[in-house]
Amino acid sequence: MTPGYSDSKNHPPPAVRRRIVAFAGGVGGAKLAHGLAQILPPEDLTIIVNTGDDFEHLGLYVCPDLDTVCYTLAGLANPETGWGRVSETWNAITNVEKLGGPAWFRLGDQDIATHLERTRRLKEGQTLSQITKDFCKAWGIKHTVLPMSDAPVRTVVVSDEGELAFQEYFVHRRCEPKVKGFRFDGVAGAEAVVGAREAVEAADAIVICPSNPWVSVDPILNVIPLNEWRGTKPVVAVSPIIGGKAVKGPAAKMFDELGIEPSAAAVASHYRTILAGFVLDKADLNMEDQIKKLNIETRVVNTLMNHLTDRTRLADDVLDFIGSL
Repeated sequence: MTPGYSDSKNHPPPAVRRRIVAFAGGVGGAKLAHGLAQILPPEDLTIIVNTGDDFEHLGLYVCPDLDTVCYTLAGLANPETGWGRVSETWNAITNVEKLGGPAWFRLGDQDIATHLERTRRLKEGQTLSQITKDFCKAWGIKHTVLPMSDAPVRTVVVSDEGELAFQEYFVHRRCEPKVKGFRFDGVAGAEAVVGAREAVEAADAIVICPSNPWVSVDPILNVIPLNEWRGTKPVVAVSPIIGGKAVKGPAAKMFDELGIEPSAAAVASHYRTILAGFVLDKADLNMEDQIKKLNIETRVVNTLMNHLTDRTRLADDVLDFIGSL
């Protein structure tokens, strides 16, 4: 698939125009955002991305979720990992490690160029949203991609070993400490970037992509609460948990350590105050009635996105579901 909107015979635009805002973070969120971008024209899709896992490393300002979404939309992502760049090389980080520097967060050479330029421009006083817009243009991304806020918000994991910055917990400690809760430093003073609330206001529906509810979606919802739009437009979430396991990442482990049985139903319950609809995998068909009791409509489909065509298929299913609500 090519980056951005596809008007090929295989994926024509929807017969009925629908303006969609997608909340995304991580690999699963990036994949569904890419699928939606194959169907919806640029003016009908805005993707708002989590920045709670941003951090500074080796003096560089790194935006893992934002870059994963952008690389995926641009066709630049490593297809094997879902993150990082395709055909990446590792000369810089290999030599950093040889010199005794911190190499636990693996930055590829092409990826470093992104962080170098972002850091340079931030130090000049430019906003993250403006830099992201310019990067998207350079990478040929036609759909609007917005960081959730230009102000720094930092996800902190409260664990049995104390409080840990998210990347320390996620990458350096490999999610080993037991989770007890989360905090989003800076969120009280963080405002949504220009255009984000306007996009939500103009949207026909909001899609919460299959991203980690705790650390990829909750930071966005803390900056852009959706409760004020409840009843005026449908909010639909796609489960990142299939058969009690996270497709990728520690979401199921987090639910379990917080005393909640990890399941699609647990994800639906997490979002229950804002959801009109919930998309779950066929493997979790037995949970459909349980979710409906939360006054949430359901759609059961194949949600696993192993191949590029799966992304568009799931996006089609989500848009069709939205049309039925």
